[in-house]
This record gives sequence, structure tokens and C-alpha cells, in this order.
Amino acid sequence: MNTQEILDLIQSKHIEMVDFRIVDPAGRQHHVTIPAVEVTDELLEVGAPFDGSSIQGFKGIEESDMVMRPVLDTAYVDPFFNVPTLALQCQVYDPSGVRYDRDPRYIAEKAEQYLIDSGIANTAFFGPELEFFLFDDVRFHSSPESSFYALDSEEAVWNTGSAQNGPNLAYKVKTKGGYFPVPPTDALHDIRTDIVKELMNAGIRVERHHHEVASAGQSEINFRFDTLTKTADNTMLYKYIVRQVARRNGKVATFMPKPLFGDNGSGMHVHQSLFQDGQPLFYDEAGYGKMSDIARHYIAGILYHAPSLLAFSNPSTNSYKRLVPGFEAPVNLVFSKGNRSAAIRVPVAAISPKAARVEFRTPDATANPYLAFAAMLMAGLDGIRRKLDPTELGFGPYDKNIYDLPAEEKEKIQAVPSSLESVLAALEEDHEYLLEGGVFSKDFINSWIHLKKTTEIEPMSQRPHPYEFHLYLDL
Repeated sequence: MNTQEILDLIQSKHIEMVDFRIVDPAGRQHHVTIPAVEVTDELLEVGAPFDGSSIQGFKGIEESDMVMRPVLDTAYVDPFFNVPTLALQCQVYDPSGVRYDRDPRYIAEKAEQYLIDSGIANTAFFGPELEFFLFDDVRFHSSPESSFYALDSEEAVWNTGSAQNGPNLAYKVKTKGGYFPVPPTDALHDIRTDIVKELMNAGIRVERHHHEVASAGQSEINFRFDTLTKTADNTMLYKYIVRQVARRNGKVATFMPKPLFGDNGSGMHVHQSLFQDGQPLFYDEAGYGKMSDIARHYIAGILYHAPSLLAFSNPSTNSYKRLVPGFEAPVNLVFSKGNRSAAIRVPVAAISPKAARVEFRTPDATANPYLAFAAMLMAGLDGIRRKLDPTELGFGPYDKNIYDLPAEEKEKIQAVPSSLESVLAALEEDHEYLLEGGVFSKDFINSWIHLKKTTEIEPMSQRPHPYEFHLYLDL
């Protein structure tokens, strides 16, 4: 779209407000709203100023002036405001007009350009599968003298015997028993359909929706793959719409990987493939899982760099409460065709050349999609560039249930790191592949590590956990 088309859209849709939005490094959106009568060609071309020092992970107070410039093709008529509002995702610039190096969207765009410059391929497709919970009540509190959280859901297994508002209508979802039940056990079908309709109205192609394995409202809605940056844009819009529709229905949506103890967590499986001039590069009829050598090298790159890659694909302390054995979590750094206990699955059902892809199952949706997808691509391209072989590196394939392997065989399999602290340490040691082509910068990586340590790891490590009172109060 061009600026005149945006102005025409504002007029034809009777838009009263225009929302400029940016994404910070952690993956949170921020916005500023401008009356539509003040939106001009110049504003759409030059952008709007904002204080970068107030955005976590951006600039210090001594150099805070920044500019957000709208990406016109992201125009979205937002249905969740009281007055007609047009939302535009923005790129971040320094006042001098130079793209800001810590803007996550810029990093994603640079990754796509690096792919083209590499000569390996000119298009990378990404298709994430985001899981989330829809709760009816979320309460939490943390202070020097007390700490707690409490969750509730109309369909939660712990409510089989509770006295609810009105009669208890039963049909609760058992622990790990929520995969694909029909209503009335699936009490969230209509809300998910409401979300799907809003996603489609926003221009996002939805493939399916269903209840997921966990009790208490775990759900999944899949949308169609697209190019890297476009898919990251769609992922941010997807999360926004899920949260807004949930709130409109009196519920709370969360993409936390592990909000419930003892039940399945929520992941973000990411399907990936490379194309050159419209031709798929991951398919070989004679290959394992019909995968080409390029696909195998790509797989090896992701698994080889996984300990540092997880600093972007699983970037929260809560991520590592999901990555434990026994809850369908892909904790093993191996690949396999069709095996969901592996970190990388090669889908083989109804496969065709254009559908050939790899599925990285370890990530979760606390990831900033611009950074996570870019880092995955860089790891895969490093594997292709160095011709890494996943079998020679000990990454499989494993076509058995890894959880049921004998102990001596399990010991040969490398597991994902067990904490955010350990993946940040891995990132400090292994990040050269991310610096190729100037996609990530040393400054950004250092800033990311510092941000995660000071805002997440240190505050968590210094606070007593409620369960510690159960363990230690009487010692």
C-alpha cells in the first residue's frame, strides 16, 4: 500500500483514530494513537516521535529520542476499540533516519536479506503453531512478605466437586485429557471460533482450531505459513486478537509455557522451509523422510546451536518448567520423522515437494517472533554453509519413543538446557552464527543477555518460592 491508499482507507472506513505500534525486544507491543484528521502523507512517510528510554531494552535516557515509521502493508482495522481505529505496525528509526539496530522487526528483515545474499535460497517460510490457555480467573501477588498465584477455569479438572455460580454442569477436562473432545467437554469451541473469525477479518488465513491436551482451557489455533517477517507480524497480531477476544468473553488468555503444575504446557512448534525462485529446497524423494541434503544440514544447524538458540526461542524462566520429560515436551536434541518426542520432527503425512519442511518443536510463545524466527534461520543457514550432518553429530534420526529407550541409550542423547541461565551462558559462548551478515549485532546480544539476567533471572533467584515453605519451614 502507499500513503494515498492509507488515506483513502481512513476515509472509506470512517476511521477516527490511527494507532502506531512497535514491538520491544522482549516481545511486548506498545502504541501511540493519533486522531485520523492529523494523519497526513508526511506523517505516514516520516513517522511519529517517541521516548526510547521508556521502552525496555531500547535506549538510555541520555539518547532517548526515536521515531516509529509505519509499515503501510500492515494496516489493520482494529475492531476492539469504541471508535473506528486503524492500526499500523511500525519500524524504529534513530532521529537521523537510520534504522535502529535493536528493533526486532529490523533484525527479522536483515535475516531475510542475509538469506538472499547467501545464495542458498531467496525465501524462507515459517509457520508457528501457538498453544495458549483461556482461564476464567487469574490472580497473583508478590511482595516482600507474601507471594501467590491462583488460576481457575470452568472446565478444569479440579472443579469436578466445586460449588460454582449456579449448578455445576460437570464435563470437566481430565489432566492430560483435553485433546480433541467435542462439547460439552470442550467448553471453549465458540470462543475459539470467535477468535478465528477475527483473525480472518484481519487477513490471517486460519487452517484449524481445537482444544489441546491440558485441562483448564488449553487451546490451539493454527494459521497459514508465510515469509519470515510477515509471519512474525501475523504472530504478534494473532496474540493480540486472542487476548482481546478472550477479554471480550470474560476470560484471560496467556501464552505462558507452563502455567499449570502436573499438566501439559504450551509450546510454539515452528515449521520451516526454504525456496529458491519458487522451487522447494527441502524435498528429496529418496531422502530420509523425503528430506534433501540441504534440509538435513539445516536440521543439523538448529540442533548444533540449540543451547544458544533457545535464548531466543525459549526466553523465559517459565520456559524451562515446560521443557521436562513426561508432558510431550520435546527435550531431546534429535530429529525424527513423525516422532513428537524429538526436538525436530520431519512431517511425513501427505508430504509433497512444496510441503516438505522441518518442525522445530522446542520453542514457546514467550519468544519474540521476530528474534526467534531470525535466530532459527541463522542457525539453519550455518548448518547448510558448513554442511553439518545431523547423524554424524549424534542427532539421530530416532524413530522410537525416546522416553521409553533403555537408560544406556538415553545417555547418548543430548537434552536441551534446563534453565534460562544456562542458555544465556551458551549464547555468550556461541553467537558468531548470529552475527553473520550483520543480522544480530554484538551490542544487541550483550543487551539481551543483560536484560534477561537483570529483569528475570536475578529477581526470580532472590525471591522465596511458596513451595519452599512446604519443604523447609519445619527444618
